[in-house]
Amino acid sequence: MSKLLLALLLCTFSLIADDLVDAVEFRARGGIPNFIKKVNAGKSVKIGYLGGSITAQKGYRVLSRKWFQEKYPNAKIDEINAAIGGTGSELGVFRVDADVLKHKPDLLFIEFAVNDGGTSKEVITRAFEGIIRKTWKLNPETDICFVYTLTHRMLETLQDAKFPRAASFMEGIADHYNIPSIHMGLEVANMEKAGTLIMKGEKGKMTAVSGNSLNEGSGQSGEKIVFSKDGVHPYTDSGHGLYMKAIERSMKTIIPAGSPAAHVLPKPLRDDHWESAGKLNVSKIKNMTNLERLPTDKGLGKRFGSRMPEMWVAKNPGTVLEFKFKGKYLGFYDLVGPDCGSVEVEVDGKKRTFKRMDGYCTYNRLSMLVVNKNLEDKVHTVKVSLTNEKLDKKNILFERNRAQYDKNPKKFEPHFWYLGGVFISGELVD
Repeated sequence: MSKLLLALLLCTFSLIADDLVDAVEFRARGGIPNFIKKVNAGKSVKIGYLGGSITAQKGYRVLSRKWFQEKYPNAKIDEINAAIGGTGSELGVFRVDADVLKHKPDLLFIEFAVNDGGTSKEVITRAFEGIIRKTWKLNPETDICFVYTLTHRMLETLQDAKFPRAASFMEGIADHYNIPSIHMGLEVANMEKAGTLIMKGEKGKMTAVSGNSLNEGSGQSGEKIVFSKDGVHPYTDSGHGLYMKAIERSMKTIIPAGSPAAHVLPKPLRDDHWESAGKLNVSKIKNMTNLERLPTDKGLGKRFGSRMPEMWVAKNPGTVLEFKFKGKYLGFYDLVGPDCGSVEVEVDGKKRTFKRMDGYCTYNRLSMLVVNKNLEDKVHTVKVSLTNEKLDKKNILFERNRAQYDKNPKKFEPHFWYLGGVFISGELVD
Protein backbone atom coordinates (compact mmCIF):
# COMPACT_ATOMS: atom_id res chain seq x y z
CA MET A 1 0.00 0.00 0.00
CA SER A 2 1.41 3.42 -0.93
CA LYS A 3 2.08 6.04 1.75
CA LEU A 4 -0.41 8.39 0.04
CA LEU A 5 -3.19 5.78 0.08
CA LEU A 6 -2.44 4.90 3.71
CA ALA A 7 -2.59 8.58 4.65
CA LEU A 8 -5.91 8.98 2.88
CA LEU A 9 -7.34 5.93 4.64
CA LEU A 10 -6.17 7.15 8.05
CA CYS A 11 -7.68 10.53 7.33
CA THR A 12 -10.98 8.91 6.33
CA PHE A 13 -11.07 6.78 9.49
CA SER A 14 -10.28 9.88 11.57
CA LEU A 15 -13.16 11.77 9.99
CA ILE A 16 -15.52 8.87 10.64
CA ALA A 17 -14.41 8.69 14.28
CA ASP A 18 -14.79 12.47 14.68
CA ASP A 19 -18.40 12.21 13.47
CA LEU A 20 -19.31 9.88 16.33
CA VAL A 21 -21.07 11.48 19.30
CA ASP A 22 -19.87 10.99 22.88
CA ALA A 23 -21.80 8.17 24.52
CA VAL A 24 -24.05 9.17 27.42
CA GLU A 25 -27.12 7.28 28.65
CA PHE A 26 -29.51 10.16 28.01
CA ARG A 27 -29.82 13.76 26.93
CA ALA A 28 -32.91 15.41 28.42
CA ARG A 29 -33.07 18.43 26.11
CA GLY A 30 -36.66 19.77 26.05
CA GLY A 31 -38.09 16.76 27.88
CA ILE A 32 -41.64 15.47 27.45
CA PRO A 33 -43.53 18.21 29.35
CA ASN A 34 -46.81 18.14 27.42
CA PHE A 35 -47.22 14.42 28.06
CA ILE A 36 -46.31 14.81 31.75
CA LYS A 37 -48.81 17.66 32.18
CA LYS A 38 -51.58 15.42 30.82
CA VAL A 39 -50.77 12.37 32.95
CA ASN A 40 -50.39 14.53 36.06
CA ALA A 41 -53.89 15.81 35.36
CA GLY A 42 -55.20 12.24 35.11
CA LYS A 43 -56.09 12.45 31.42
CA SER A 44 -56.30 9.61 28.91
CA VAL A 45 -53.14 9.50 26.78
CA LYS A 46 -51.52 7.31 24.13
CA ILE A 47 -47.86 6.39 23.73
CA GLY A 48 -46.75 5.52 20.21
CA TYR A 49 -43.86 3.13 19.56
CA LEU A 50 -42.40 3.37 16.06
CA GLY A 51 -39.56 0.93 15.41
CA GLY A 52 -38.32 -2.47 14.33
CA SER A 53 -38.35 -6.00 15.76
CA ILE A 54 -36.82 -4.97 19.10
CA THR A 55 -39.83 -2.72 19.62
CA ALA A 56 -42.13 -5.46 18.31
CA GLN A 57 -40.98 -7.79 21.10
CA LYS A 58 -42.94 -7.84 24.34
CA GLY A 59 -40.12 -5.97 25.97
CA TYR A 60 -39.30 -2.32 26.65
CA ARG A 61 -42.49 -1.25 24.84
CA VAL A 62 -44.74 -3.20 27.20
CA LEU A 63 -42.60 -2.50 30.26
CA SER A 64 -42.42 1.27 29.69
CA ARG A 65 -46.17 1.68 29.20
CA LYS A 66 -46.73 -0.31 32.40
CA TRP A 67 -44.16 1.83 34.22
CA PHE A 68 -45.83 5.07 33.20
CA GLN A 69 -49.23 3.67 34.19
CA GLU A 70 -47.97 2.70 37.64
CA LYS A 71 -46.27 6.06 38.12
CA TYR A 72 -49.38 7.98 37.06
CA PRO A 73 -52.27 5.79 38.30
CA ASN A 74 -54.94 8.46 37.77
CA ALA A 75 -54.22 8.63 34.03
CA LYS A 76 -55.31 6.07 31.46
CA ILE A 77 -52.32 5.16 29.31
CA ASP A 78 -52.75 3.18 26.08
CA GLU A 79 -50.13 2.18 23.51
CA ILE A 80 -49.90 2.43 19.75
CA ASN A 81 -47.75 -0.50 18.59
CA ALA A 82 -46.27 0.61 15.27
CA ALA A 83 -43.32 -1.79 15.12
CA ILE A 84 -42.37 -3.83 12.05
CA GLY A 85 -39.39 -6.17 12.25
CA GLY A 86 -36.48 -5.62 9.89
CA THR A 87 -37.49 -2.10 8.85
CA GLY A 88 -35.93 1.30 9.37
CA SER A 89 -36.76 4.99 9.31
CA GLU A 90 -37.16 5.11 5.52
CA LEU A 91 -40.24 2.93 5.69
CA GLY A 92 -41.16 4.59 8.99
CA VAL A 93 -41.66 8.02 7.44
CA PHE A 94 -44.01 6.60 4.80
CA ARG A 95 -46.15 4.67 7.27
CA VAL A 96 -46.14 6.98 10.30
CA ASP A 97 -49.38 8.69 9.20
CA ALA A 98 -51.41 5.48 9.01
CA ASP A 99 -49.68 3.46 11.73
CA VAL A 100 -49.18 6.17 14.36
CA LEU A 101 -50.50 9.67 13.75
CA LYS A 102 -54.06 8.74 12.90
CA HIS A 103 -54.28 7.30 16.42
CA LYS A 104 -53.27 10.69 17.92
CA PRO A 105 -50.27 9.91 20.14
CA ASP A 106 -49.36 12.17 23.06
CA LEU A 107 -45.83 10.75 23.26
CA LEU A 108 -43.90 9.03 20.49
CA PHE A 109 -40.86 6.79 21.03
CA ILE A 110 -38.79 6.24 17.86
CA GLU A 111 -36.41 3.24 17.69
CA PHE A 112 -34.39 2.75 14.49
CA ALA A 113 -30.72 2.87 15.53
CA VAL A 114 -30.15 -0.83 14.81
CA ASN A 115 -32.05 -1.19 11.54
CA ASP A 116 -30.61 2.10 10.28
CA GLY A 117 -27.10 0.89 11.06
CA GLY A 118 -26.11 0.77 7.39
CA THR A 119 -28.29 3.66 6.23
CA SER A 120 -26.72 6.87 4.97
CA LYS A 121 -26.80 10.08 7.00
CA GLU A 122 -28.74 11.67 4.15
CA VAL A 123 -31.57 9.12 4.29
CA ILE A 124 -31.70 9.06 8.11
CA THR A 125 -31.96 12.84 8.23
CA ARG A 126 -34.59 13.07 5.49
CA ALA A 127 -36.67 10.32 7.13
CA PHE A 128 -36.40 11.51 10.74
CA GLU A 129 -37.13 15.10 9.80
CA GLY A 130 -40.15 13.87 7.87
CA ILE A 131 -41.44 11.93 10.89
CA ILE A 132 -40.90 14.85 13.27
CA ARG A 133 -42.39 17.47 10.99
CA LYS A 134 -45.41 15.33 10.14
CA THR A 135 -46.01 14.74 13.85
CA TRP A 136 -45.77 18.35 14.92
CA LYS A 137 -47.70 19.68 11.95
CA LEU A 138 -50.59 17.41 12.95
CA ASN A 139 -50.30 18.06 16.70
CA PRO A 140 -47.57 20.42 17.95
CA GLU A 141 -48.17 19.24 21.53
CA THR A 142 -47.09 15.66 20.84
CA ASP A 143 -43.79 14.96 22.58
CA ILE A 144 -41.12 12.77 20.97
CA CYS A 145 -38.26 10.76 22.47
CA PHE A 146 -35.55 8.89 20.54
CA VAL A 147 -34.52 5.52 22.02
CA TYR A 148 -31.42 3.66 20.85
CA THR A 149 -30.76 -0.06 21.07
CA LEU A 150 -27.65 -2.08 20.24
CA THR A 151 -26.30 -5.25 18.67
CA HIS A 152 -23.18 -7.22 19.56
CA ARG A 153 -21.40 -5.49 16.65
CA MET A 154 -21.84 -2.10 18.37
CA LEU A 155 -20.25 -3.11 21.67
CA GLU A 156 -16.72 -1.98 20.90
CA THR A 157 -17.80 1.50 19.79
CA LEU A 158 -19.98 2.01 22.85
CA GLN A 159 -17.23 0.67 25.13
CA ASP A 160 -14.94 3.31 23.59
CA ALA A 161 -17.48 5.88 24.85
CA LYS A 162 -18.88 6.73 21.41
CA PHE A 163 -22.29 6.22 19.86
CA PRO A 164 -22.35 4.11 16.68
CA ARG A 165 -22.87 5.99 13.42
CA ALA A 166 -26.67 5.82 13.09
CA ALA A 167 -27.30 6.92 16.67
CA SER A 168 -24.69 9.67 16.21
CA PHE A 169 -26.57 10.97 13.16
CA MET A 170 -29.85 10.82 15.09
CA GLU A 171 -28.32 12.80 17.96
CA GLY A 172 -27.66 15.68 15.57
CA ILE A 173 -31.34 15.66 14.63
CA ALA A 174 -32.38 15.44 18.30
CA ASP A 175 -30.20 18.48 19.07
CA HIS A 176 -31.74 20.48 16.24
CA TYR A 177 -35.32 19.73 17.32
CA ASN A 178 -34.60 19.72 21.10
CA ILE A 179 -35.86 16.14 21.45
CA PRO A 180 -34.74 13.96 24.39
CA SER A 181 -32.89 10.72 23.71
CA ILE A 182 -32.07 7.58 25.69
CA HIS A 183 -29.46 4.98 24.81
CA MET A 184 -30.96 1.90 26.42
CA GLY A 185 -27.90 -0.22 25.61
CA LEU A 186 -25.01 1.82 26.97
CA GLU A 187 -25.07 0.12 30.38
CA VAL A 188 -25.38 -3.24 28.59
CA ALA A 189 -22.11 -2.52 26.77
CA ASN A 190 -20.43 -1.49 30.03
CA MET A 191 -21.61 -4.67 31.75
CA GLU A 192 -20.31 -6.82 28.91
CA LYS A 193 -16.92 -5.13 29.16
CA ALA A 194 -16.88 -5.68 32.93
CA GLY A 195 -17.64 -9.38 32.44
CA THR A 196 -21.01 -9.36 34.23
CA LEU A 197 -23.11 -9.88 31.09
CA ILE A 198 -23.09 -12.38 28.23
CA MET A 199 -24.32 -10.79 25.01
CA LYS A 200 -25.35 -14.06 23.29
CA GLY A 201 -26.46 -17.24 25.01
CA GLU A 202 -29.04 -20.02 25.07
CA LYS A 203 -31.66 -19.61 27.78
CA GLY A 204 -35.42 -19.62 28.28
CA LYS A 205 -38.34 -20.68 26.11
CA MET A 206 -38.89 -19.73 22.47
CA THR A 207 -41.65 -17.57 21.01
CA ALA A 208 -42.34 -16.22 17.52
CA VAL A 209 -41.71 -12.50 17.06
CA SER A 210 -41.90 -10.81 13.66
CA GLY A 211 -41.48 -14.08 11.81
CA ASN A 212 -38.35 -15.18 13.65
CA SER A 213 -38.12 -17.49 16.65
CA LEU A 214 -36.69 -15.29 19.38
CA ASN A 215 -36.07 -16.19 22.99
CA GLU A 216 -38.13 -14.19 25.50
CA GLY A 217 -37.47 -16.26 28.61
CA SER A 218 -35.26 -15.74 31.62
CA GLY A 219 -31.68 -14.82 30.78
CA GLN A 220 -29.80 -15.86 33.90
CA SER A 221 -26.65 -18.01 33.64
CA GLY A 222 -25.08 -18.36 37.05
CA GLU A 223 -23.99 -14.93 38.27
CA LYS A 224 -23.88 -13.44 34.77
CA ILE A 225 -26.84 -12.01 32.89
CA VAL A 226 -27.49 -13.40 29.40
CA PHE A 227 -28.69 -10.48 27.30
CA SER A 228 -30.04 -12.22 24.19
CA LYS A 229 -30.05 -15.33 22.06
CA ASP A 230 -28.73 -13.69 18.90
CA GLY A 231 -26.84 -10.60 20.04
CA VAL A 232 -29.70 -8.36 18.89
CA HIS A 233 -33.12 -9.25 20.31
CA PRO A 234 -33.06 -9.11 24.13
CA TYR A 235 -34.58 -11.68 26.45
CA THR A 236 -37.61 -10.14 28.12
CA ASP A 237 -36.52 -10.88 31.68
CA SER A 238 -32.93 -9.76 31.27
CA GLY A 239 -32.09 -7.72 28.16
CA HIS A 240 -35.36 -5.82 27.96
CA GLY A 241 -35.29 -5.46 31.73
CA LEU A 242 -31.95 -3.65 31.39
CA TYR A 243 -33.40 -1.48 28.64
CA MET A 244 -36.27 -0.55 30.96
CA LYS A 245 -33.88 0.28 33.81
CA ALA A 246 -32.14 2.73 31.46
CA ILE A 247 -35.49 4.38 30.73
CA GLU A 248 -36.26 4.63 34.45
CA ARG A 249 -32.88 6.23 35.24
CA SER A 250 -33.18 8.65 32.33
CA MET A 251 -36.74 9.69 33.11
CA LYS A 252 -35.64 11.05 36.50
CA THR A 253 -34.09 13.95 34.57
CA ILE A 254 -36.23 13.96 31.41
CA ILE A 255 -39.57 14.23 33.26
CA PRO A 256 -38.83 17.53 35.02
CA ALA A 257 -37.15 19.03 31.91
CA GLY A 258 -38.86 21.66 29.79
CA SER A 259 -42.19 23.48 30.11
CA PRO A 260 -45.51 22.56 28.45
CA ALA A 261 -45.92 24.36 25.13
CA ALA A 262 -46.57 23.74 21.47
CA HIS A 263 -43.46 22.57 19.63
CA VAL A 264 -42.28 25.09 17.07
CA LEU A 265 -40.69 23.67 13.93
CA PRO A 266 -37.25 25.18 13.23
CA LYS A 267 -35.78 25.54 9.77
CA PRO A 268 -35.14 21.98 8.54
CA LEU A 269 -31.64 20.54 8.41
CA ARG A 270 -32.36 19.45 4.82
CA ASP A 271 -34.72 21.13 2.41
CA ASP A 272 -35.31 17.73 0.76
CA HIS A 273 -36.73 16.13 3.93
CA TRP A 274 -39.61 13.69 3.49
CA GLU A 275 -42.43 15.51 5.23
CA SER A 276 -44.53 15.06 2.09
CA ALA A 277 -43.85 11.31 1.98
CA GLY A 278 -47.04 9.28 1.88
CA LYS A 279 -48.67 5.99 0.98
CA LEU A 280 -51.24 5.74 -1.79
CA ASN A 281 -53.80 2.96 -1.68
CA VAL A 282 -53.58 0.89 -4.85
CA SER A 283 -57.28 1.48 -5.51
CA LYS A 284 -56.50 5.18 -6.09
CA ILE A 285 -54.70 4.26 -9.31
CA LYS A 286 -57.13 4.16 -12.22
CA ASN A 287 -55.03 2.17 -14.70
CA MET A 288 -54.72 -1.09 -12.77
CA THR A 289 -54.76 -4.50 -14.43
CA ASN A 290 -53.86 -8.09 -13.61
CA LEU A 291 -54.37 -7.50 -9.88
CA GLU A 292 -56.67 -9.38 -7.53
CA ARG A 293 -57.64 -7.91 -4.16
CA LEU A 294 -57.11 -10.29 -1.26
CA PRO A 295 -59.86 -10.81 1.35
CA THR A 296 -59.17 -9.29 4.75
CA ASP A 297 -60.73 -12.10 6.77
CA LYS A 298 -58.28 -14.87 5.90
CA GLY A 299 -54.78 -15.67 4.64
CA LEU A 300 -52.19 -12.98 3.98
CA GLY A 301 -54.85 -10.28 3.72
CA LYS A 302 -55.85 -10.93 7.33
CA ARG A 303 -52.32 -11.52 8.60
CA PHE A 304 -51.01 -8.19 7.31
CA GLY A 305 -54.28 -6.28 7.39
CA SER A 306 -53.29 -4.01 10.28
CA ARG A 307 -50.47 -2.57 8.15
CA MET A 308 -51.95 -3.05 4.68
CA PRO A 309 -55.73 -2.44 4.74
CA GLU A 310 -55.62 -3.05 0.99
CA MET A 311 -53.56 -5.95 -0.31
CA TRP A 312 -53.46 -6.97 -3.94
CA VAL A 313 -51.73 -9.86 -5.72
CA ALA A 314 -50.51 -10.23 -9.29
CA LYS A 315 -50.32 -13.90 -10.29
CA ASN A 316 -49.77 -13.70 -14.04
CA PRO A 317 -46.94 -11.97 -15.93
CA GLY A 318 -47.83 -8.66 -17.52
CA THR A 319 -48.60 -5.03 -16.75
CA VAL A 320 -49.91 -4.35 -13.26
CA LEU A 321 -50.01 -0.57 -12.83
CA GLU A 322 -49.60 2.55 -14.96
CA PHE A 323 -49.74 6.04 -13.49
CA LYS A 324 -48.15 9.48 -13.35
CA PHE A 325 -47.01 11.40 -10.33
CA LYS A 326 -45.13 14.61 -9.57
CA GLY A 327 -42.38 14.25 -7.01
CA LYS A 328 -38.91 13.00 -6.15
CA TYR A 329 -39.51 9.59 -4.55
CA LEU A 330 -41.02 6.34 -5.78
CA GLY A 331 -41.37 3.05 -3.95
CA PHE A 332 -43.86 0.30 -3.15
CA TYR A 333 -45.16 -1.27 0.05
CA ASP A 334 -45.14 -5.00 -0.66
CA LEU A 335 -44.34 -8.46 0.63
CA VAL A 336 -41.36 -10.64 0.00
CA GLY A 337 -41.69 -14.38 0.44
CA PRO A 338 -41.28 -17.92 -0.88
CA ASP A 339 -44.11 -17.46 -3.41
CA CYS A 340 -42.87 -14.14 -4.81
CA GLY A 341 -41.23 -13.43 -8.15
CA SER A 342 -39.77 -10.29 -9.70
CA VAL A 343 -41.23 -7.03 -10.98
CA GLU A 344 -40.10 -4.62 -13.64
CA VAL A 345 -40.57 -0.93 -12.92
CA GLU A 346 -40.31 1.53 -15.81
CA VAL A 347 -39.92 5.22 -14.91
CA ASP A 348 -39.86 7.70 -17.79
CA GLY A 349 -38.82 4.92 -20.18
CA LYS A 350 -36.01 3.54 -17.99
CA LYS A 351 -36.55 -0.03 -16.74
CA ARG A 352 -35.27 -1.84 -13.65
CA THR A 353 -36.07 -5.31 -12.34
CA PHE A 354 -36.46 -6.18 -8.65
CA LYS A 355 -36.50 -9.65 -7.10
CA ARG A 356 -39.09 -9.95 -4.33
CA MET A 357 -37.42 -12.81 -2.58
CA ASP A 358 -34.24 -12.99 -0.50
CA GLY A 359 -32.27 -15.45 1.60
CA TYR A 360 -34.67 -15.20 4.55
CA CYS A 361 -37.79 -15.95 2.52
CA THR A 362 -39.09 -19.17 4.00
CA TYR A 363 -42.08 -17.05 5.05
CA ASN A 364 -43.80 -13.85 3.89
CA ARG A 365 -42.93 -10.55 5.50
CA LEU A 366 -43.55 -6.84 4.96
CA SER A 367 -41.03 -5.04 2.79
CA MET A 368 -40.27 -1.82 0.99
CA LEU A 369 -39.31 -1.77 -2.66
CA VAL A 370 -37.34 1.45 -3.19
CA VAL A 371 -37.26 2.39 -6.87
CA ASN A 372 -35.73 5.87 -6.79
CA LYS A 373 -35.35 8.36 -3.94
CA ASN A 374 -33.66 11.14 -5.93
CA LEU A 375 -35.90 11.82 -8.93
CA GLU A 376 -36.26 15.25 -10.48
CA ASP A 377 -39.21 17.18 -9.07
CA LYS A 378 -41.37 16.85 -12.15
CA VAL A 379 -44.13 14.65 -13.56
CA HIS A 380 -43.00 11.05 -14.01
CA THR A 381 -44.63 8.24 -15.99
CA VAL A 382 -44.57 4.84 -14.27
CA LYS A 383 -45.35 1.36 -15.54
CA VAL A 384 -45.06 -1.74 -13.35
CA SER A 385 -45.14 -5.34 -14.60
CA LEU A 386 -44.81 -8.80 -13.10
CA THR A 387 -42.06 -10.51 -15.06
CA ASN A 388 -42.06 -14.08 -16.38
CA GLU A 389 -38.59 -14.70 -14.91
CA LYS A 390 -38.37 -17.92 -12.91
CA LEU A 391 -36.13 -17.26 -9.95
CA ASP A 392 -33.62 -19.85 -8.76
CA LYS A 393 -35.21 -19.78 -5.33
CA LYS A 394 -33.26 -22.57 -3.70
CA ASN A 395 -29.98 -20.80 -4.37
CA ILE A 396 -31.40 -17.42 -3.37
CA LEU A 397 -32.10 -18.85 0.09
CA PHE A 398 -29.33 -18.82 2.65
CA GLU A 399 -27.73 -22.24 2.91
CA ARG A 400 -29.25 -22.78 6.35
CA ASN A 401 -32.76 -22.34 4.84
CA ARG A 402 -32.42 -24.60 1.80
CA ALA A 403 -33.62 -27.66 3.69
CA GLN A 404 -37.03 -26.00 3.85
CA TYR A 405 -37.05 -25.74 0.06
CA ASP A 406 -36.24 -29.44 -0.24
CA LYS A 407 -38.93 -30.29 2.29
CA ASN A 408 -41.70 -28.33 0.56
CA PRO A 409 -40.74 -27.15 -2.96
CA LYS A 410 -44.38 -26.46 -3.89
CA LYS A 411 -44.42 -23.55 -1.44
CA PHE A 412 -41.79 -21.89 -3.64
CA GLU A 413 -43.39 -22.62 -7.04
CA PRO A 414 -45.57 -19.47 -7.44
CA HIS A 415 -44.05 -16.25 -8.76
CA PHE A 416 -46.50 -13.67 -7.41
CA TRP A 417 -46.28 -10.03 -6.34
CA TYR A 418 -48.18 -8.83 -3.27
CA LEU A 419 -48.77 -5.07 -3.22
CA GLY A 420 -50.09 -3.03 -0.30
CA GLY A 421 -49.47 0.55 -1.41
CA VAL A 422 -47.47 3.01 -3.48
CA PHE A 423 -44.95 5.31 -1.80
CA ILE A 424 -44.41 8.74 -3.31
CA SER A 425 -43.06 12.02 -2.06
CA GLY A 426 -45.35 14.27 -4.06
CA GLU A 427 -48.77 13.83 -5.62
CA LEU A 428 -50.58 11.58 -8.05
CA VAL A 429 -51.33 13.14 -11.45
CA ASP A 430 -54.54 12.17 -13.25
